[in-house]
Amino acid sequence: MFLAFAQDEKKEEKEMKTGWSFGVLPTATYSVDNGFQAGLFGDVYYYGDGSTYPDPVHKISWEGSYFTHSHRMRLYLAYDSKYLIPNMRVNASVTYVTDPLYTFWGFNGPASMQNYDIWSNRDMTRTIPASATDLTPTNINYYGMSRDMLRILANVQGQIVPHLNWAAGINFWNWKVGSMRDNGVKDGDVKRYYNTNATLFERYKTLGLIHEDEAKGGNALEINAGVVFDTRDMEAAPNKGIWAEAYLNGNVLQHQYLKACMYFRHYIDIPIHIPAGDPVFAYRLAWQQTLAGETPLYMIQNVPLLVQRNMISEGFGSTNTIRGIRENRILTEGFAWANTELRIKLVKFKLFNQYFYVAVNPFFDAGIITKPYRAAEIQAAMEKELTAKEGKLYDPTLATLPGVKIDENTNLIYDSSKVKDVIMSAGAGLKIAMNQNFIVSAEFAKCLYKPLDAGLWIGIGINYQF
Repeated sequence: MFLAFAQDEKKEEKEMKTGWSFGVLPTATYSVDNGFQAGLFGDVYYYGDGSTYPDPVHKISWEGSYFTHSHRMRLYLAYDSKYLIPNMRVNASVTYVTDPLYTFWGFNGPASMQNYDIWSNRDMTRTIPASATDLTPTNINYYGMSRDMLRILANVQGQIVPHLNWAAGINFWNWKVGSMRDNGVKDGDVKRYYNTNATLFERYKTLGLIHEDEAKGGNALEINAGVVFDTRDMEAAPNKGIWAEAYLNGNVLQHQYLKACMYFRHYIDIPIHIPAGDPVFAYRLAWQQTLAGETPLYMIQNVPLLVQRNMISEGFGSTNTIRGIRENRILTEGFAWANTELRIKLVKFKLFNQYFYVAVNPFFDAGIITKPYRAAEIQAAMEKELTAKEGKLYDPTLATLPGVKIDENTNLIYDSSKVKDVIMSAGAGLKIAMNQNFIVSAEFAKCLYKPLDAGLWIGIGINYQF
């Protein structure tokens, strides 16, 4: 279902929008991580007299949705404007997310071994005793934990000279993390539950890799400051120009840290003049790294951004960084990555007084860890563990699982020799845009680094990735 509506549109041959424009879509999507998504999301644009088009004077984004597999609930409201305050840009949002079956893959991406098909499922034949004294069968969801998040952010930008802005912002976070919250699964007349003790999250706590003062969550108040260089001809889907950011981002509450963030995006017009518009080659080079202090567990997945293009800015992995691998698959203190894609508009048309185009975007992504997370603590844990050897950590608890051949690789949870492996993925996307701003996106990718391969990855949402 799609509803669109505009007021006071000028009747000119040149594409222009005035007044209000609304886009609403059902969030009937699917992903390997979270299952089917049900709800609504959309954008509200105000173009005024049309002089700023295709950029709106005001933009309001919102979402309310629920995911069937992970039972995730998301509520989101955001505002963005370059015209609310003269010569300044304001970006603010409120986000609330509950994740009763959130996925925790371990630290440092490639080093955390993935046996998803064995350890993360609701297959009733794969069970483990509730405890050494209670032999009641319980299900395995080895990568499960829970997480609730409240985020309130506000960022502003002001001009230094044309195309160069100063930027500053403040972001408040409240986190609650812990064991899975599971409603159980019916197995005949019996309801079975996940074994919350047989998880990687609990194993990391036992090893001391997840600290006691962060294991239940906490608060963060991040302050960022830096510069933005922007020569794009438009924001939602630029045809040409550069968009670069460099800033520092630090937490001033418990678990203080300071991060450096650098993003360079370049949009190159390819002068092949097809009726729907010239193709565009776009690429992003990005780097984020902790310079001082240490990031707590509940903040390690955050990718700070001055302007939120998607509701959740997390990684590394999935929609925001390396497409083709699972959500938040890489948790590390430093990561560098690149995204490249060719954006080709296939057709454009006018329908219901709205301007539409359809485009495809084949892409290639790559990334590498530049600073591992808690490497010294992982090494110390290996020295204490009797089962650890040759830079590897195991979980002997999983040997009690019937029906699965237990060998060295089955119980392996960490291999330090793989920390610096390069991760690559490739795929293609389909875009449907209304008035050059409301862009519905569907992307399909395959990870080319086999240990992190998630099969056919599907990401459906709004906007280009960068």
